[in-house]
Amino acid sequence: MRILFFGDVVGRSGRDGLAQHLPALKARFKPEVIIINGENAAAGHGITLKLAQEFFDQGAAVLTTGNHVWNQRELLSSIDREPRLLRPMNFPEGTPGHGSYVHALPDGRKILVANLMGNLFMNECLDDPFAAAERLVSSYRLGGNVNATFIDFHAEATSEKMALAQFLDGRVSALVGTHTHIPTADDHILPGGTAYQTDAGMCGDFDSVIGVKKERSIWRFTRKTPGERMDPAEGEASVCGCFIETDDKTGFSQGIESFQIGGQLKSRGI
Repeated sequence: MRILFFGDVVGRSGRDGLAQHLPALKARFKPEVIIINGENAAAGHGITLKLAQEFFDQGAAVLTTGNHVWNQRELLSSIDREPRLLRPMNFPEGTPGHGSYVHALPDGRKILVANLMGNLFMNECLDDPFAAAERLVSSYRLGGNVNATFIDFHAEATSEKMALAQFLDGRVSALVGTHTHIPTADDHILPGGTAYQTDAGMCGDFDSVIGVKKERSIWRFTRKTPGERMDPAEGEASVCGCFIETDDKTGFSQGIESFQIGGQLKSRGI
């Protein structure tokens, strides 16, 4: 299975950059499944169903989120209507929405996409992501009821991301981190066959502080006061993500390749 994943889309710049470069990336990688983390798509603060539909119209099969999922309050009452738009599955029981989704390809093959959020250095303290992941893989078996399993682990600490990947090695096709907005150069396949990258990076303007207008971020660090709203930078976006190919029979990954294209980052993997 050929899987194309995009890191956090930040604001209009990220949305425009993704729309601009997606045709070339489709031609290069010929993906069968496209997954996008859209949690910063709405002016850097959450996502709306309208924006989610725009991503679906561009070819996304599933959208993931993270700690900003509820920034747009409308989702609290509407996310249940769109099972392809995920929130982290380790939110407490009874939270609106879904943490995983099984996407069926036209030929009958199935991929399980799941969204988890870390606890280290995050404002929220959710249920244990390791326990949630264990329940997930106990219900969906690679090479059995699903052909592939992809996990977006939205977390701050590299150690937590790496530990969960090692914990799940050989039981999921891929675990890719999001949230820090900085693409890491450690894309590789673990010994058990699970593809891994600590952070896919963001789709947004890198002439910024992780996608936010740099002047506003600098103010907070130097003045120690909130200052103005942390709005996204609006320059040309760099589009970051990774491409993963899996074996349909075993579910193990055969390769992972990260990429960056456009904007301030030097193009890589295209």
